[in-house]
Amino acid sequence: MVLAVCGWIWVDAILNALGTPSDALPLARSYLRIIFVAVPMMNLLSFVMTVLRGAGDSRTPFIFMALAVVLDIILNPLLIRGIGPFPELGIAGSATSTLIGQTVSVVAILVVLYARKHPLRLAGANLALLRPDPALLRIVVFKGVPMGLQMIVISAAALTVMGIVNSYGSQVAAAYGIAAQLWTYIQMPALAIGAAVSSMAAQNVGAGRWDRIGRIAMSGVAFNLVLTGALVALLFVFDRPVLGLFLSSDSAAIDIATHINKVASWSFILFGVTIVLFATVRATGAVMPPLIILVISVLLVRTSFAYFFRSVIGEEALWWSFPVGSITSLALAAAYYRFGRWRTMHMIEDRPAAGEPPDTGLGVPRQRAHLSPETPNG
Repeated sequence: MVLAVCGWIWVDAILNALGTPSDALPLARSYLRIIFVAVPMMNLLSFVMTVLRGAGDSRTPFIFMALAVVLDIILNPLLIRGIGPFPELGIAGSATSTLIGQTVSVVAILVVLYARKHPLRLAGANLALLRPDPALLRIVVFKGVPMGLQMIVISAAALTVMGIVNSYGSQVAAAYGIAAQLWTYIQMPALAIGAAVSSMAAQNVGAGRWDRIGRIAMSGVAFNLVLTGALVALLFVFDRPVLGLFLSSDSAAIDIATHINKVASWSFILFGVTIVLFATVRATGAVMPPLIILVISVLLVRTSFAYFFRSVIGEEALWWSFPVGSITSLALAAAYYRFGRWRTMHMIEDRPAAGEPPDTGLGVPRQRAHLSPETPNG
């Protein structure tokens, strides 16, 4: 809520700090203000889905994330163009569709969890769990904050590059903006695989089944190579038709965006492998090394390459900074995965292994499901 209010108030200061071209400023302001309003619902939905995945339920989050995406897709053209009974909001309609999709989805998932009396819902005696546990709170702070900082590092690097891109004018900014949107979709399989790998690895670490960790990580890497690689290949083949969905065919921006994709999009295959390796080691509580690696590869190497090599190769430095950063992060992540001490770490040191982790998408902790301890006879 604080972020939403501050973003609404200081949206112009944020856009000016990024060097947003003046002709794009009114559109950016209209869009970003509503996106800031959507932030609380987006974060709440993400939190609920993360909790469910951590308990072994990966299907329910998928269903309600799909609901949010479908609503967003359907409402986008209706609210942008004012089709039928819907108001014509222009670019603000796109942000409004995101707000509506996220809000409907998070309300629906909470209603379903309470209607089904899900073991992880907060009700009755479980409301006492809202009182902070000092031991768990320390873990949230010391383990969770570095994880959050990793996203801040990535966002800071992206904003820095965006600020440099904006200095080249509206056409280059539009081309990069569309390319970056497509890269978001390219990275979705890797992010989903990383979330799955992290949950599976954490469950098996808690159960003391370290023999499974390597296989989980390698399976995640293989899936990333196949899925992300397939999306990158499709973008290479159909780049102009796809970009034509967002840019007019006679726009100079479409040629720039095509070139940007050819230079940079393949590097997200490598970054996807890094995401999987990070997800594996973070499951044990090793959160600082991934943060340090991202600071080096993304914030230092990528942004420094983009900034300092402009005097040598011009705007090409911006696009090549992505492969340079991805190669650096993968090399460092692979080295830490192979030689680091993450296998000796534990998220919660003073608690015993919890037994066999769930091997389906519907598992919940036995204690929270109010099941009696398993007997020798099952």
